Amino acid sequence: MCGITGWISYDNDLTTRRTALEAMTATMACRGPDAAGLWLGTHAAFGHRRLAVIDIDGGKQPMTVEHDGRTVLVTTYSGEVYNYRELRAELTQLGHTFRTHSDTEVVLHAYLQWGEACAERLNGMYAFALWDPSTEQLFLIRDRMGIKPLYYHPTPDGVLFGSEPKAILAHPSVRPTVDAEGLAELITFTKTPGHAVYQGMYEVRPGHVVRVGRGGVTVKRYWALEAREHTDGLDATVAHIRDLLDDIVARQLIADVPLCTLLSGGLDSSAITALSAKALAAAGSGPVRSFAVDFTGYTENFRPDDLRGTPDGPYAHALAEHVGSDHRDIVLDTADLMDPGHRSAVLAARDLPNGFGDGDTSLYLLFKAVRERSTVALSGESADEVFGGYRWFHDPESVHADTFPWIAAGLSGRFAGGNATREALLDQALLGKLDLRGYQDGRYREALAEVPYLDSDTGLQRRMREISYLHLTRFVQILLDRKDRASMAVGLEVRVPFCDHRLVDYVFNTPWSMKTFDGREKSLLRAATRDVLPDQVADRVKSPYPSTQDPRYNEALRAGLKDLAADRDAPVRPLLDSRAVAEATAGGAVGDIRPGAELVLGMNEWLRTSGTTLEL
Repeated sequence: MCGITGWISYDNDLTTRRTALEAMTATMACRGPDAAGLWLGTHAAFGHRRLAVIDIDGGKQPMTVEHDGRTVLVTTYSGEVYNYRELRAELTQLGHTFRTHSDTEVVLHAYLQWGEACAERLNGMYAFALWDPSTEQLFLIRDRMGIKPLYYHPTPDGVLFGSEPKAILAHPSVRPTVDAEGLAELITFTKTPGHAVYQGMYEVRPGHVVRVGRGGVTVKRYWALEAREHTDGLDATVAHIRDLLDDIVARQLIADVPLCTLLSGGLDSSAITALSAKALAAAGSGPVRSFAVDFTGYTENFRPDDLRGTPDGPYAHALAEHVGSDHRDIVLDTADLMDPGHRSAVLAARDLPNGFGDGDTSLYLLFKAVRERSTVALSGESADEVFGGYRWFHDPESVHADTFPWIAAGLSGRFAGGNATREALLDQALLGKLDLRGYQDGRYREALAEVPYLDSDTGLQRRMREISYLHLTRFVQILLDRKDRASMAVGLEVRVPFCDHRLVDYVFNTPWSMKTFDGREKSLLRAATRDVLPDQVADRVKSPYPSTQDPRYNEALRAGLKDLAADRDAPVRPLLDSRAVAEATAGGAVGDIRPGAELVLGMNEWLRTSGTTLEL
């Protein structure tokens, strides 16, 4: 995994602009701690920071293809193509020769053979740029599910691009500005595809190619979810899902560096860990290494709530013992979560204060500890979106609400460990201008208009196809972006087997009645993997990523909010409802301030350190 950036300028000679490219590339050092590289041409300049995972010696970038002493193609590439060996063999038969063993070189030759349609042949997580000197065209290509991020900023004579906004913002001509729509996008849980919050900046949409030429920028979709008739019976469906999972996990265990799994003790991560253990044992290279996050005293003092009914620890340990993994718990305390340095590192990683509070900090610290022992980790992320695991999938009120179901379920507050709204401490006049409800509604209508249907989709089946589509194209993007930023901030590559497009497409078209055939959430996944899991794990009720229950954390947030309220120079101050803040920080106050406090404390630090201007 790596960090990429670049600059296309048809009116300038970029061979003289090395300093600007170096500054942009330097912002990606966290994503690629192993090596740095630059390539400068007259109208194209690429930067690359490398995390070496496959072909340690031969995979240096930016990478070129030369012919008769001239450069015919250049790439700066981030990600993994899991079918690169098959593609390499096919391309070799077609006459291509290779000088490395990297998947990057396979992508270059795939473009030379098939043009931009090469993206349709790739299986993996990737975001890369290709510069074709013969046509003077740039291609920005992102994987089907949007696992790897990629942003771009059109300019009067070309474009700037990067794995993260910070790479683009490092260019001397770009100033970070956020307008009312951008702020609404930041606050709400909508994750509009293509929206980058910052003015003038865009995200390459999952499954899309952005082409840049002298005539401007054009966008083309190469993959999307489609509605198809599901003709397999239940047994055949379960068997096919298992076959897919076995193949996916085996492919994603390929690495030339230490590898592990992230294990929470839930069905998703346990299935990935168990299948990994099985595959590694078959290859004679086990045991699997696994890691879990925990909090000091969490299991002993756990209190069930409406999201989390059980602590993770006992289930993670049961699975680790069952498969014989080399397991470690990463135990955090409140001081770790409130440490200003850790919270600043998370904000720097995410570029925006749109996170999940202690959930982001604990994830960052987990990944930081894992990185000391492994370079690649497999995660159970996205199984809930694919198989229908969240509780609101099974709550009629949330399902039939005329909005995003996670918003109907009140999750925007509970993600931060509470039940209040994120906007609870913001000025009412500001909220009126932002019209968050109207913004959410507009994005919801846009999403619904994209949903593919079959003529046979009626009643609950039709609605559940919509619910699945909303999660696979919107909600999952929130979580994938969070995981990518937290992991790449410490140079850890996280792979997400449940995002393999073959599995996503197949399960998307499986009837809802089959997805819930045993009256439970994720029925198909449970049936497909039960044989490798202990019963207590296979039968465990869904429990989201843990959030600390230590009351000292809330107290620390309240103290931070009180300090902010007393700081007349705090940049977020004009955005706050002073009365709400006073009530939240008054002596003896016991109300739930966690979601709102996390947001405004993060916004204050963001505005103070990023130089961002709000144009509201």
